[in-house]
Amino acid sequence: MSENKYDSLKLENQLCFPLYASARETIKLYSSYLTALDLTYTQYIALIVLWEHKKLSVKELGKKLFLDSGTLTPVLKSLEAKGFVRRCRSKLDERVLIVEITEKGEQLKDKALHIPECMASRVTLNAEESLQLYRLLYKLLGVPEDEIAH
Repeated sequence: MSENKYDSLKLENQLCFPLYASARETIKLYSSYLTALDLTYTQYIALIVLWEHKKLSVKELGKKLFLDSGTLTPVLKSLEAKGFVRRCRSKLDERVLIVEITEKGEQLKDKALHIPECMASRVTLNAEESLQLYRLLYKLLGVPEDEIAH
């Protein structure tokens, strides 16, 4: 039998591996900045969405972050315990849980302002390559071209 039969099983032929390794390394870089704010990466991205939208249902937040409620719930509980968000039931439909940024959460925004610039300085891609990768990753996630920012 030819070894070529198993070529598809080589690590170097797996698209998932460089995505996985790059994501881990990127999150590790973020962590060096987020530790000072007492945030995990997942807490940080949840706050990024809430800084923009102020108030969302857990379902809407999960959709924007590509996270299910089982993953998001402990993140939001932790953010609430730190005083950064408030969770409450919708007055229109009690089945819907709403998450809202608090004043303390808004104040954290200024402390996080330097993070994107710091991260950009640590990425080894130029602006064009970064934009191309950004678009390709969203395409891989199934986001239609016309809904991709930039």
